[in-house]
Amino acid sequence: MRAVLDPNVIISALLSPRGASAQVLRAWMEGAYEVVASPLLVEELDRVLAYPKIRKRIGRAEAGEVIRLLRRSAQFSNDPTDPPEVRSVDPGDDYLIALAAEVRAVIVSGDHHLLSLRHRIPVQSPNEFLKFLGAEGGSPDGGAS
Repeated sequence: MRAVLDPNVIISALLSPRGASAQVLRAWMEGAYEVVASPLLVEELDRVLAYPKIRKRIGRAEAGEVIRLLRRSAQFSNDPTDPPEVRSVDPGDDYLIALAAEVRAVIVSGDHHLLSLRHRIPVQSPNEFLKFLGAEGGSPDGGAS
């Protein structure tokens, strides 16, 4: 199974190491699914991690570590050049929709604009994704979903 992690999920994982987003990240590192990333996704993550408000809570070293982890361990795909068939109310989300459609992956996001499209595209919240992974045969969080 492939997933595109919205940068907000990765940032949430760093801010709350015991939360659902952190469990999603750990499940990936344990091999429960494959993460697909693209240059735009990494650029957005890098940009947001540099915001002063975020930098106060996530240090430069930790931010760099997560960027390196993505670059080293995620499956990389070029950013799609065509707009997605389904669009978000927030145009900044469209690259995630296009990427997920191109690589046939589910989007994992906490963004209500994306989650409101769940009847049209494969998108799940971190909690929903964890439940799905658990139903697929493994317990991605060590037994507590």
